[in-house]
Amino acid sequence: MKLRTKLLISSALLLLLLAVPGILEGWHVYSDAWHAYIVGPRRRPLRDVQFARTPQRIKRGEYLAEGVLGCFRCHSDRDWNAPGAPPVPGKKGAGHIFADEGRPWLVAPNITSDAQTGAGRWTDDMIARAIREGVGHDGRILHPQMWYGAFHDLSDEDVASIVVYLRTVPPVRNPLPQTRIPLARRMGYVNLPQPIDSPVPAPDLSTPQERGEYLANVADCAGCHTSWYHPDAPVFAKLFGGGNLLEGPGTFKIVSPNLTSDPSGISYYDENLFIEVMRTGHVKARSLHAVMPWFWYGKMADADLRDIFAYLRAQEPVQHSVDNTEAPTFCKRCLETHGGGDRN
Repeated sequence: MKLRTKLLISSALLLLLLAVPGILEGWHVYSDAWHAYIVGPRRRPLRDVQFARTPQRIKRGEYLAEGVLGCFRCHSDRDWNAPGAPPVPGKKGAGHIFADEGRPWLVAPNITSDAQTGAGRWTDDMIARAIREGVGHDGRILHPQMWYGAFHDLSDEDVASIVVYLRTVPPVRNPLPQTRIPLARRMGYVNLPQPIDSPVPAPDLSTPQERGEYLANVADCAGCHTSWYHPDAPVFAKLFGGGNLLEGPGTFKIVSPNLTSDPSGISYYDENLFIEVMRTGHVKARSLHAVMPWFWYGKMADADLRDIFAYLRAQEPVQHSVDNTEAPTFCKRCLETHGGGDRN
């Protein structure tokens, strides 16, 4: 066979191999790969903006960051032997490597005001863009462990308040490596960041349910308390129906419970019990594991917790029993294995 013929055949085979992903997955796969591996995520340009440092913003930002957003839940080493697993003293905001959680490549950066190892040299818009849009200060895609999918709903004023408060967090020198998202995972994350190109006003907060919806959304309650695994499962994407696997340090794993008013959920709760659970981490005599961040949610005002409860009560009841005190069994409702699964 002549050399030219061999080259033509080799070129045709190469083109065919390159075309296979587009044929099987859709032609968008090439654009996704370009952004995942070459140019980075879709992102807007940074703005030259500095948020006014007012006492009102500091107070509001502290309330959000220390409470419903739980910023220091991920951006700190935590004492898992203490109730609620609070940040290790002196390490609040200094970052965390998720090695104990089985992901040593994942790093929540130091967000204290330290100039050398923290966020001290980041601009206000770098921080705001990272929080809501999932793009790091250097243009990298952020892992969805950073809850930008939920934080995307934050109003402009609330995100400004958070940034202003974070500037007041005492600097902690703590050099950390950079997150290295495995190549195979980048394709799955590349379309998660969503640029915000227009103002985000405060939402309608005129009713308890609307106020509760805003808070529950930015807390990502549905993200944890919903089964997202099997599209053909009866409870797939049924909000707050439980069934999502949550992992803590070491080998600890738990499946999120059902928060709806169905008898298999928390129909026996009233708003006072809901507040008590958030404040204490106990459902009467039963303790909640700290993977449920009650330590942070318990800092919220009673009125806000009541609004979240009102919003949960307004959701469609979902029949799905999840009981982590029982041995795991197969569940035909979520098609996963968890405690109480055989009761569904």
